[in-house]
Amino acid sequence: MEVLVVFLPLLAFLVAGSIALFGGPKAEPAAAGHGSHGQGHDDHGHAQIAHAHDDHSHDDHGHDDGHDDHHAVAGPPTVGDRVAQFVTAGAVLVSAILSWVLFFDVAVGGHPRTIELMTWIQSGTLDVKWALRVDQLTAVMLIVVNTVSACVHVYSIGYMAEDPQKPRFMGYLSLFTFAMLMLVTADNLVQLFFGWEGVGLASYLLINFWYEKPSANAAAMKAFLVNRVGDFGFALGIFAIFVLTGSVQFDAIFAKAPTLTGETLHFLSWDFNGLTIACLLLFMGAMGKSAQLGLHTWLPDAMEGPTPVSALIHAATMVTAGVFMLCRLSPVFEYAPTALEVVAVVGGLTAFVAATIGFTQFDIKRVIAYSTMSQLGYMFFAIGVSAYGAAMFHLFTHAFFKALLFLGAGSVIHALHHEQDMRKMGGVWRKIPFTYAVMWIGNLALAGLPFFAGFYSKDMILEAAFASGSGVGRFAFALGIAAALLTAFYSWRLLFMTFHGTPRMDKQVYDHAHESPVVMLVPLAVLTLGALFAGVGFHEWFIGHDRAEFWGKALMVLHDHDTIEAAHHHTPGWVKLAPLVVGLLGIAMAYVGYIMMPGLPGKIAGTFRGIHQFLYNKWYFDELYDALFTRPAKALGYGLWKAGDGAVIDGVGPDGVAAATRDVAARASRLQSGYVYHYAFAMVIGVVLFVAWLSVFG
Repeated sequence: MEVLVVFLPLLAFLVAGSIALFGGPKAEPAAAGHGSHGQGHDDHGHAQIAHAHDDHSHDDHGHDDGHDDHHAVAGPPTVGDRVAQFVTAGAVLVSAILSWVLFFDVAVGGHPRTIELMTWIQSGTLDVKWALRVDQLTAVMLIVVNTVSACVHVYSIGYMAEDPQKPRFMGYLSLFTFAMLMLVTADNLVQLFFGWEGVGLASYLLINFWYEKPSANAAAMKAFLVNRVGDFGFALGIFAIFVLTGSVQFDAIFAKAPTLTGETLHFLSWDFNGLTIACLLLFMGAMGKSAQLGLHTWLPDAMEGPTPVSALIHAATMVTAGVFMLCRLSPVFEYAPTALEVVAVVGGLTAFVAATIGFTQFDIKRVIAYSTMSQLGYMFFAIGVSAYGAAMFHLFTHAFFKALLFLGAGSVIHALHHEQDMRKMGGVWRKIPFTYAVMWIGNLALAGLPFFAGFYSKDMILEAAFASGSGVGRFAFALGIAAALLTAFYSWRLLFMTFHGTPRMDKQVYDHAHESPVVMLVPLAVLTLGALFAGVGFHEWFIGHDRAEFWGKALMVLHDHDTIEAAHHHTPGWVKLAPLVVGLLGIAMAYVGYIMMPGLPGKIAGTFRGIHQFLYNKWYFDELYDALFTRPAKALGYGLWKAGDGAVIDGVGPDGVAAATRDVAARASRLQSGYVYHYAFAMVIGVVLFVAWLSVFG
């Protein structure tokens, strides 16, 4: 069963990929234009206009700038299209069902196991087996990855209905799913790194799916390069763990971790605490994949891909990899308290910074993207205070309501003829009532209101951070509360701007707005169940009194670090109440600003224009990195090209030799005058020189 769960998506990818490459005739472009609303192209062709609510006369600096998708709209799907859709969606659906069976057997029933498939690498003391580690942590990730991926696959059948490259898209989705499954079932760091790089590759292919768009090319390259920075640190972390423990296999590493607290690593005449350095390097890899502050700039640009891709990246694959990896290595991080403090600080800052950016954006997908970054920050500072179960619980609940929000946004984009700018929406809730209802549920879960999924997981993270009693924990708690206020505000800002108020789109677009087809609505309904019941149904297992039996040996927390236990018994009442209060306050602020007094946000933005510009332009991280890294790299490259390669290497080398040869040949050719007396004179000179040589040396 475990092998089927992991390898069915790979088989589906091979089938869909073969159809894309060799499957006969492709879907031909339709006769004219973009007449249908069913084409799955996220049209970014938004004029930079001010809407009736936020009248800002600033330049958008590339946030909502025009990326008009001029894709050929395909005609009726071919047999190959249908086969690719059926095989990929069917395979992942079967994997999802089997994942739930495994979950109740492994996690609930307490039957973890490891299935060894083959020997992969043997070199000296390095012995790497290819094995599937299916413990409680893996079982949770399997249902997250496969359930969300199955919903995305089915949804994509409708959303990408008129894209001419359906088999390629469905194949990439299945490849993405397989890579993530390889990551979460890894039994050693090398196998985990294989899946880690696999999700990076798949994300590049999917972000750049519409490769004819320069903006998609740039976004895919940005994601790839920023992740290379993190992955470099991750690789060094794996090397450091191998040096310290002599193994890359998890059980061997975990057994030796308690003995490594005093070990040092010597580098460039300095001695470092080995375990701390190794954990910080591993965290650097997690920062890249999970878009933590500093290596986060790729995440909002990833919105260039089709909306189903955004849902998959942000809910189940790619960004969850970093959280999973740190939880998997909890037996190591528990003995590196300094590294945990760094994780907590970075996570808290990420949650806050992302929330401050999110409430100024206008692209509906970018707002949800920044909420993902903010929620990942919560997961990381939970890890930083040793609340690994709370981090995994929030990953679990977040997957459902974040996928719901992204696919709901896709339904809105589909209804409004590919419009993504919230300033050109409004007043459409009667046109798309089902989408409106599920977006309400997704936003309630994101804001953490009682009885919705996010309420149970996010509140426990905040309580655990406070209960840690450390300065770092209290710092993360304060930032988390501030982020909760902003999250409630911008999630309802999105809801009110999108569905309420006066319609701000063209009348023709409004008149033709319609609900999505059933094949797109069924996945939304399934994810809605997760947003409603994932919290109330699972919290006792993940973070309640049954958590020790549920997690078994998959997570390890030292007795003195058990902040979840402290949160259950030593948390003041106001700490438990604070997230609810700020959540309701944020919703009330959004209601006042976007329903009762729609001109107020524009006035506030105008009054605090400098702060608004700073936040709207994402704290100028992109501009800072452009000045520090991109421009110097371009200048260096240009200089090496012109001065080094052109002037020195080519100039002295092949170009110089060729030029000298041509010059000598040109001068020699002048001696060929054709006059006999010139040749006779040359012969006389030759004889004289020959006689002179003989008289001197002969």
